Amino acid sequence: MLAGGPKNVLIVSHYNPDGDALGSSIAWARMLDGLGHHAMCVVPNNFPHFLDWMPDSSRIRVYTKCSDEVREAALKADIICCLDFNNPSRLEGLTAAIEANIHARRLLIDHHLAPSDKYFDLAFSYTDASSTSYIVYKLISRFAGAHTIDRDMGTVLYVGMMTDTGNFSFSFLTPDLFRVVAALVEKGIDIPWINYKVYNSYTEERVRLLGYSLGPKMDIFEKGRAACISLTEKELRRFRFKQGDSEGFVNYPLSIETVEMSALLLENHKFIRVSLRSRGDVDVNAFARRYFDGGGHRNAAGGKSTDSMEETVVRYKRAVTEFFR
Repeated sequence: MLAGGPKNVLIVSHYNPDGDALGSSIAWARMLDGLGHHAMCVVPNNFPHFLDWMPDSSRIRVYTKCSDEVREAALKADIICCLDFNNPSRLEGLTAAIEANIHARRLLIDHHLAPSDKYFDLAFSYTDASSTSYIVYKLISRFAGAHTIDRDMGTVLYVGMMTDTGNFSFSFLTPDLFRVVAALVEKGIDIPWINYKVYNSYTEERVRLLGYSLGPKMDIFEKGRAACISLTEKELRRFRFKQGDSEGFVNYPLSIETVEMSALLLENHKFIRVSLRSRGDVDVNAFARRYFDGGGHRNAAGGKSTDSMEETVVRYKRAVTEFFR
């Protein structure tokens, strides 16, 4: 797919891009640069401010800010690389720009369940991988050689691996994953500094929003087995919400001994985003697919609701009761 001279390559990732989306995209673009291709990275909307320190983050184009430039690049692309998502619906408004090019080959690099079979020409889809950044590391090592991964590339790959595993606390923590981390340490990455930048660079408003979320806005029900945090647009504005400020909120209720499933319901002007986390055998991927037109992994998934917040909370609670039977 990459043979036969320099190619124009568009690298796209999902709506509300996270550390894995950015890390895998930047590293893949740097590899393509090294092979003589012309790569552009695009995400549908803003990424969290606590990730803007990442090496080469400035090369990430945000579709909502430069849609004309992205549409032009999409039409000229020979290859469109889809990283950290496996269904075009995850691109939101960017989908139309991508699908306008009917000639480009589409490459998938991802670790989520149930990829769209007919949308991609070539797929590196490994659902037992902890992150897309881990897959990208393995692919770069094979196609370009591990020696091409420098400290900056290692840094962004580590961010992806770290954030998608909850700082290496869940999700396919294999021996090979830690061998890869060791190889990145040998490249000179600074793990304490990366950890500080990702987890300890929040604004005062974000910390106060967390306190509000875990206080009056956290509801525990179903005999302590389930939790729900709901935040309306009005409440988010009160705390000067910025993209990424709610990152990780959904995980906190799982620190309660009895809670097996947690949801964060986040309202925007179009719909309510439903983030789901669980532990043990509680399959939130199945839950999201059944009740909220979503999906993901067994213990981390998401979906959406076009109902009001009040109706969505009621719907979620009713669904949990049915699901736990």
